[in-house]
Amino acid sequence: MTDPTPYLFWITSRAAGFAALILASLSVSLGLLMSTKLLRGRGADLRSAHEVLALSTIAAIVVHAVSLLGDSYMHPSLADISIPFVSGYKSVWTSIGIVAGWGLILLALSFYARRRIGTARWRKLHRFTALAWVLGLGHALGEGTDAGQLWFLAMVAIVVAPGLALLAARLTRSRQRAPKRQPPPRRQQPPQRQPQVHPPEVRPPAPATVA
Repeated sequence: MTDPTPYLFWITSRAAGFAALILASLSVSLGLLMSTKLLRGRGADLRSAHEVLALSTIAAIVVHAVSLLGDSYMHPSLADISIPFVSGYKSVWTSIGIVAGWGLILLALSFYARRRIGTARWRKLHRFTALAWVLGLGHALGEGTDAGQLWFLAMVAIVVAPGLALLAARLTRSRQRAPKRQPPPRRQQPPQRQPQVHPPEVRPPAPATVA
């Protein structure tokens, strides 16, 4: 049997990465269900579940990244796992994962600052969570060790497909609700003034002279 001890940190990172993808997909799907009004009733319970999933996603992302610091093969530094385009290992996909991780963490924590940000601004900002989630999916498919395995692709399809379908429905509904731009009104030219025609001046007849 192969001793798993040298690969313990790598295995932990992989497991945490799978968990982060699953939890983020569930969180995004639940958020889209609430925003599209497809899932109604028990709003407080749904928001609590959404919050728990978001915080669990943050914990899985942190474990996924930090556990790599103990990997004996890669030996990444703290900058390698936290700053885009610093790591030399699959730099593009690693950088996409870092951006996605920071995006999901910051956007989830912005919930607790929504009063300072303003509810309307926070809702607009929170929409970028779906983009961060899609970037995380790209990181998993592009860099994941098991990305080419059938079981991994099947797991991703089962977890991600509902979220992608709900995201497409949300975007379609947003486009339908968006007001159509009306062409700017034409500037009306002021009516041209007609030249005033003055009647000819009538002069009184000159007095007759007496010879």
